[in-house]
This record gives sequence, C-alpha cells and structure tokens, in this order.
Amino acid sequence: MHRPSDQFEVPFGYGAIRFSLPDGVSGSVARSRTVPTLPDPAAAAEKAISSPIDSPRLADLARGKKSACIAVTDATRNCPDHLLVPPMLRELEVAGVPDEGITILVAVGTHRASTEAEKRAKLGDEIVDRYRVIDHDASNHAGLVKVLDGHGGVPFLLSRLAVEADILLATGRVEPHQYAGFSGGGKTVAIGCASDAIIAYTHGPAMLDLPGTRLARLQGNPFQSAVRDVARAAKLAYVANIVMDDNDNVVAIGYGSPEGVQDHLAGIATEMYTSEIPAQFDLAVAGVGHPKDVNLYQASRAASYLQFGPVPVVRQGGVIIIPAACPEGAGEGAGEKRFREAMQHPGGPEGILADARANGILPGEQRAYIMASVFTDVTVIVAGVEHPDEARSMGFVPAESIEEALELAVGCVGRPASALIVPHALHTLPVIARNSAAA
Repeated sequence: MHRPSDQFEVPFGYGAIRFSLPDGVSGSVARSRTVPTLPDPAAAAEKAISSPIDSPRLADLARGKKSACIAVTDATRNCPDHLLVPPMLRELEVAGVPDEGITILVAVGTHRASTEAEKRAKLGDEIVDRYRVIDHDASNHAGLVKVLDGHGGVPFLLSRLAVEADILLATGRVEPHQYAGFSGGGKTVAIGCASDAIIAYTHGPAMLDLPGTRLARLQGNPFQSAVRDVARAAKLAYVANIVMDDNDNVVAIGYGSPEGVQDHLAGIATEMYTSEIPAQFDLAVAGVGHPKDVNLYQASRAASYLQFGPVPVVRQGGVIIIPAACPEGAGEGAGEKRFREAMQHPGGPEGILADARANGILPGEQRAYIMASVFTDVTVIVAGVEHPDEARSMGFVPAESIEEALELAVGCVGRPASALIVPHALHTLPVIARNSAAA
C-alpha cells in the first residue's frame, strides 16, 4: 500500500506520466512478476529455431517447396517480427525456397492497412527491400479462399496467399487475450488473415457470452478452439512466438508447431503476468502505452481486461481511468469505424447489448459489445485524449489530464477510496487472492 503523496507512473504514448493520488485515496500497484530475461535475444532466436517444439526443423519442413507465406503481426501488436522472421527466412533459404516465392503477409484483420514506415519498423529495411511484403485485405473477396464450413454453414475464408502457399508460417506474441485466452499460436492466421465471416463468428455475442471464452484460458476456451480449427484447416505448419515482460524485454522464444509453441509459452506467460490483489478496488488507473494507445478501439482493452478476469478488478459503480491520447480517435480501419458507430447507439450500453444479441455483429462491433458490458458496471475515463468530443459521443468520459481524471473519479466513488495502479493493464492479470473478500 502506498501513501497518497507517493508518485506513480504509467505509460503514455512512447513515454510515461507521473502522478500522485488525491487526498483520501490509498493506492496499490499491480505488476507482472519479475523474471529473468534473455540477454541476447537474437542468439536465443537462433538457438530456439534449431530446437523446435513438437516439430521438425523448418528447413526440413520446407525442403522441396516452391512458395512460402509468413503471416506477421501488424502495427497494433508490439511483437518484434524483426527478431523472429530472419531465422525463419534463413531456414527457408537452406530449404531452397526462392526469394521470389516468399510472401510476408501483414495480418491486419479488419484494421487499417499498414504504412510503408510501419512495415519497415516491424521487419527492417533489409527484409522489406528483399521480399514481397503486403497487407491482408479482408474486403477483397477474390483474394480469399474457403478453408472450412463454419457455424450455420457460413464459409470460413482466409487469404488465398496464405492458404495456397506450399508452406504457411506465422509470428505472434503470447500474451493475455480477452477472447482467445492467450494470443499467439494460430491467431495471426486465423483472425489476422481472415474474412469478415470468421471474425464475425468468433467475435459475436454467442461466442463472447460463453463462460469458457475468458482471459488467460486456453483449455476449454471455445474461441481458442475455433482459432485452432481454422489454423489447422489452413495447414499452418510452423510458428515463431515470443513472450516479453512489461519493459519489452524478451523472456522466451519458441519455434515449432502452432499449438505446441503456444501451450508452452502460455505456461511461462501465466506465471509471469499473474499478480495477486487483496480485494476489488473503487477505482483503477490502467496503463496502455504505444502502440495500443493509438486509438480508442485498442486502448479500451485496458478497461475490459481488468473487468473480465476471474473477478472484476473494480467494484460495481467504480471507475477505470485509461491514460491514452488516442490520436486516431476511435480508429481508422473498417472494424474501428464500426466500433465507433456501435458505441454511439442511442440506447446507450443496454441498447448496444440488446441490438447485438438480437441482430448479431459485424467485425469491430464486438469491441462495442464488450465495452457496453463494462459500462454497465463502471465509468471509464480517458485521460489526455486528443479527441474528447468523439470519446464523449461513445460513452467514455474525457479528461484533459490524469489529475482531472482522478478528481472526476473521486467525485464518482467518494472518499475514502482505494485505487489500483496497473501500469501495463494488457499484460498484468490481477487476481483476487483466495480467502480474500471483495471490498
């Protein structure tokens, strides 16, 4: 427990902001556990690819292949593809796959296309200059191909470039994911390279309302099962996944089979990211930082992650503060635009939920569905947001600064109040300790 005069720090953009809590507010901090990191990640990647998990070496898998597709994460994912991809390319070269047969597919899902600068930042100039690097386009139906029949006979379509390559590979970061339990494994392909139909099915109310669709849960998770079914149907052969700590230091790297790598690294991630807390809190400050604070679609995850754990971190009627500038507003992609429109439902949170359950959702609207659920329990304040009117129209409470946000929060919950500071809310899993009563 900290004194009100103590200074706290959370990420904000590429930097951080420091603040003290108002009088009458006591604070605690929830962080991921400190674990040993890899001193030489590049060497660790080379070692990991030479000892793949549940898989032959990539060079052996790719021998005799004429084409390969590597699905990589987009700019909204803080995944160092510049570290993970080069060893894979060297293995493909050893296998005899020609440069002109290799496509690096940026798995943007229904987010906006990546810029040239973002591609170079993610992969490095050498890779972008040498290989074909393009974005997945979920709206280009000619570029999609069916991999299986999904729920209700709806065809599940994936990128033709991915499915028709002689060998399909992917990168990813294994970290808590609100629906899939953990990201990584087949998700970069199954969601990031998917059609609207797959995204609508996996992100629809019928899926999100299932009790097994939970944060930090792989086994018995129907969302994760759907992801794995799609990845298998696409013949995803091999992945490169990574676990990183709160300071973006590399903790573990795995190459090999999609499910074997994900299961192995999720065990490491669970141990690192879990943080015990004594009880529910009156308010929380949920840090995000770059790149997730680029828009409200991404930054709002900080609130829903705290509320969709085993027990909500903030009590009913409490407040969550997200320090985030969100320079792109709600977001610029098709999914983000649908999120904004859905959040502006004239019926408020209850209207969003009822409409989604009655009529289904389109990709992007699932974020509105989840946030509407959050809004029925707590108030969400966005501190430092650059487009306050847009945030307000979507049901968020805008504040110019973290100090103003804290005063607004105290006005809602009263004094005395308890506050939980979660500097990295998308990585930390605050779990109420057993035998502790909620406040």
